[in-house]
Amino acid sequence: MRETVLEVRNLQVEFTSDDNIVRALDGISFALHRGETLGIVGESGSGKSVTALAVMGLLQTPGIVAGGEIWFRPQENANSIDLVKLPPEQMQLHRGGDIAMIFQEPMSSLNPVYDIGFQLTEAIMRHQNVSASQAKQIAIAGLQEVKLLPSDEEIQQQYTETSAKLDPSKLPQLVKEHKEAMLERYPHQLSGGQLQRVMIAMAISCNPLILIADEPTTALDVTVQATILELIQELQQSRDMAMIFITHDLGLISEIADQVAVMYKGKVVEFGASEQIFNSPQHPYTKGLIACRPSLDRRPQKLLTVSDYMSVEETPTGQVVIQAKEPAQPIEVTTEEIAARLANFNEKEPLLQIRNLKVGFPVRGVFGGTKRYNMAVNGVSFDVKPGETLGLVGESGCGKTTLARMLLRLIEPMSGQIIFEKQDITSLKGEALQKLRREMQIVFQNPFSSLDPRMKVGDAVMEPLIIHAVGKTKQQRRGRVVELLERVGLSADAINRYPHQFSGGQRQRICIARSLALNPKFIICDESVSALDVSVQAQVLNLLKELQEDFQLTYIFISHDLSVVKFMSDRILVMNRGQIVEEGTSESIYQEPKEEYTQKLIAAIPTGSPERVRNRHLPTL
Repeated sequence: MRETVLEVRNLQVEFTSDDNIVRALDGISFALHRGETLGIVGESGSGKSVTALAVMGLLQTPGIVAGGEIWFRPQENANSIDLVKLPPEQMQLHRGGDIAMIFQEPMSSLNPVYDIGFQLTEAIMRHQNVSASQAKQIAIAGLQEVKLLPSDEEIQQQYTETSAKLDPSKLPQLVKEHKEAMLERYPHQLSGGQLQRVMIAMAISCNPLILIADEPTTALDVTVQATILELIQELQQSRDMAMIFITHDLGLISEIADQVAVMYKGKVVEFGASEQIFNSPQHPYTKGLIACRPSLDRRPQKLLTVSDYMSVEETPTGQVVIQAKEPAQPIEVTTEEIAARLANFNEKEPLLQIRNLKVGFPVRGVFGGTKRYNMAVNGVSFDVKPGETLGLVGESGCGKTTLARMLLRLIEPMSGQIIFEKQDITSLKGEALQKLRREMQIVFQNPFSSLDPRMKVGDAVMEPLIIHAVGKTKQQRRGRVVELLERVGLSADAINRYPHQFSGGQRQRICIARSLALNPKFIICDESVSALDVSVQAQVLNLLKELQEDFQLTYIFISHDLSVVKFMSDRILVMNRGQIVEEGTSESIYQEPKEEYTQKLIAAIPTGSPERVRNRHLPTL
């Protein structure tokens, strides 16, 4: 039996306000052993992050630990510590040193005012008795360990290969300058994956016994996610660290965790070995979480959700009662049905035609003039048929969102044609362009920033009706708003509430309702489910399919997740570095990908299948 490094016993956390008390954690217990990975999975609000913050001693008012114990190294009787009872100044000695944490969003975890070198060395000097120069060397070694910096030998090789006349005696100084240049970079100068590597380097800099990773890959592409997961596993094994890995994605947990705790409304509803949880889940909530992720191997007409597996009722005393349900298995879309649907589209004239579309962003020269253009979209051409869903997949930075904004004339193209209903719209202006906007809408990625927090939901959905003078009276417009909200699964009383009073999934439904207000023919869904839990994601995907059937909508569905795109799309375009590198039906792209880029994009998707379990090598680009 390996050493137990952390034991949580009957932990209770409460958040208090003027009129009520919310119990975020309701008596959870688990143990963590050295070298082991414990996966904690559940939807937003289940208590995952609160658990991590309680262990780290980072709960802030009005959150308090109302009961229970958190024992650090409980088997070492002389040195065991109950972290709950530890004074804040003593907790600081363990936080970041013995117990470190990687937060979900690196941009909000790093200070944009300071370079990464200062932030790394500050953490090292706080927990280790070293000088500033020693701290800098430890920081550089950490960045090399997380592969953000090459090794000294690799840096030397790069300089030698690029300059045949290089004086060998200058190599040590060049290597030193190369490494220090990375320390002098600021957070905004690094990509999301690079920033997460900085956070990992900071977390491991003091050689912690326990590493807590709270949704460390949620905001990353599947390929970057695969790289980060592989890196975390390598570091854990080389340092023999214990790890708590928190996520809402069971497919991801299956490939990294030894033990899994499934949380729902502040309780651990199922706990067990990773293989047992995925091969024979017992709790209906676990079954629902596993079932709601789109599969690359099957094509159901609709996705199952958590509500298909259980019903939840609250007793007058506030207790949550869960009743298990046996869902009807979804109807599979047959090969013949897929072929007939594609044949039907082939007979139609295109609704949208894109011809050799290009746009670049200027790179300024020394004296302010344009030196060159960084081409975000470079010679893209394709057609979209009425009623079709065209999937657009690729990594961040490949040009997907730029292309989407060009199609809606939110970004002006440098050259090429956008033909909508046989009319070239690239030169439309004024009233003609405003009239076009009734037919073309977009659902953005982040429902939190898509809605004005000061505007009631009813006013937000009604706004396009007012702008385009739809409806003669306010009552008619209000009736249209109520109809739209009810159609996307919200009640009529939502009309008088504000965005902060809704969950993320509900807010995305509001954004969808607003996009439908003017009865458009064409909607772009730009990463519209990537910020949602997998269970809420399944509900929104099902809703989008239903709305397409009811309103005969045409979609371009953009995502970096090929499993989601495959479920939604009839055809798929694979985009890389501003160009379409592969095109085909959703089935052919998955079953017979021709491009190496597409193959690796598919291989990087965590599936949760028994064949792809932890410690496999995750393919990356």
